[in-house]
Amino acid sequence: MRHEDIWRAIDTMAAEHGLSPSGLARKAGLDPTSFNLSKRRTGDGRVRWPSTESLAKVFLATGAKLEDFTALVMGARAMPEARPRARNKIPLIGMAQAGAEGFFDDGGYPAGAGWDEVELPSTADANAYALSISGDSMQPVYREGDSIIVSPAAPVRVGDRVVARTAAGAVMAKLLSRRTASRIELTSLNPAYPDLHFATQEILWMHRIVWASQ
Repeated sequence: MRHEDIWRAIDTMAAEHGLSPSGLARKAGLDPTSFNLSKRRTGDGRVRWPSTESLAKVFLATGAKLEDFTALVMGARAMPEARPRARNKIPLIGMAQAGAEGFFDDGGYPAGAGWDEVELPSTADANAYALSISGDSMQPVYREGDSIIVSPAAPVRVGDRVVARTAAGAVMAKLLSRRTASRIELTSLNPAYPDLHFATQEILWMHRIVWASQ
């Protein structure tokens, strides 16, 4: 049982209930920062583990079972017995608009009045949004006219397709190919476009793409 597997399971449990890790901690009656990334290692790099008391409070607050959590730790990507709140209407803007001011708040959640709505498969994430693809920079994975659902609550792992926003205001869909404490590497979906490398502080937020119409 590895340190990263335990925390991945907690992140997945939060996403299954439409919550961020801090939202899950708050729901369980814990300090909202209990599950933050900064709390998973000490200042000198040693790993920190969630306490059994914290996990017990999470199970009580969410109705999760120990065996479901264990399945997540062992590699399952979802909790089979979770019954999250579903949404069919998702806020939608064009990918080309996403870099403009006023569409997202500082945490990367949809904001403002400029969003349309589209009916797409349901998601438990109350802050999920959809982007309409334009141009060829994401071919052959996504083509012009496709819509993608993006979930801010879903845990992001290396190998996931993500939407990221830089401090300079650019919004892009890429594949997260490498992430360290200081660097983030994003691979272009279209091989004709260059891969990108950023210092961690240059990425304001990064959300996982969980569904696409094709």
